[in-house]
Amino acid sequence: MTKINVLGKKITILTVDKVDFISLTDMLKAKEGDFFISDWLRNRNTVEFLGIWEKIHNPNFNYGGYATIKSKAGLNNYKISVKEWVEKTNAIGMKATAGRYGGTYAHKDLAFEFGMWISAEFKIYLIKEFQRLKEQEKNQLGWDVKRILTKMNYKIHTDAIKYNLIPPMISKSDEIQIYASEADVLNVALFGMIGKEWREKNVHKKGNIRDYANMSQLVCLANLESLNSLLIKENIDQHNRLIKLNEVAISQMKILVGDKRIEKMERSKFLEIKETDITCIYGLGGII
Repeated sequence: MTKINVLGKKITILTVDKVDFISLTDMLKAKEGDFFISDWLRNRNTVEFLGIWEKIHNPNFNYGGYATIKSKAGLNNYKISVKEWVEKTNAIGMKATAGRYGGTYAHKDLAFEFGMWISAEFKIYLIKEFQRLKEQEKNQLGWDVKRILTKMNYKIHTDAIKYNLIPPMISKSDEIQIYASEADVLNVALFGMIGKEWREKNVHKKGNIRDYANMSQLVCLANLESLNSLLIKENIDQHNRLIKLNEVAISQMKILVGDKRIEKMERSKFLEIKETDITCIYGLGGII
């Protein structure tokens, strides 16, 4: 359950099976004068709109029950509740719930339509705030994807270093140096610089170079960490591993930047990506 603020009114959004339902009960508080959801529901234009929506989205829609309601819609003595609408038509776009967060909820498409009955201004701000919420959720999900990709491979990578590069009885300070050195092998292979160099060039930014990687770079980094783990186990020295990892980074980034699936994720605002992001990768061949 989430709440958004629309013209000073808190509107509840309930997510059921990944589908968002907006509280019409909360929206109704923004309407001046006596107005009820049943007043909106008895309107013939509303019934036709709801019927078309259900036909498109609901394979189990009861057309017989809908036809009966439609024939009576608009009559002065006819009223119908949301509960009756759902029971008679097997509708899925609206629902009446009980309990602490009870009330009448509608699929966002229907809620936006209901918003027009509150006022044109209210509808516009409702759509604006809902879209802002969805963008915020996407950005958060994009960040989560970045962190998960990094964390999943970090354990594999550090274990390979621990069991294959760190001598027995090594001091903690020396151990830290080895881990840091291996992290920079990947940084140089993919980003063209060590972590310290990036921090010196980006003193105004928080975090590290990997926190600012785009999706293509993170996918490539995940692959490089796995590959480096294997190369370490094969006792390949750091210099030769760096050369091999850089070759793989160049090859994979050329492919990933043109990957339609990643481009689709980027257009969906999970992350932002530009072709110039791989400029440093293409130039790495000359520094190794």
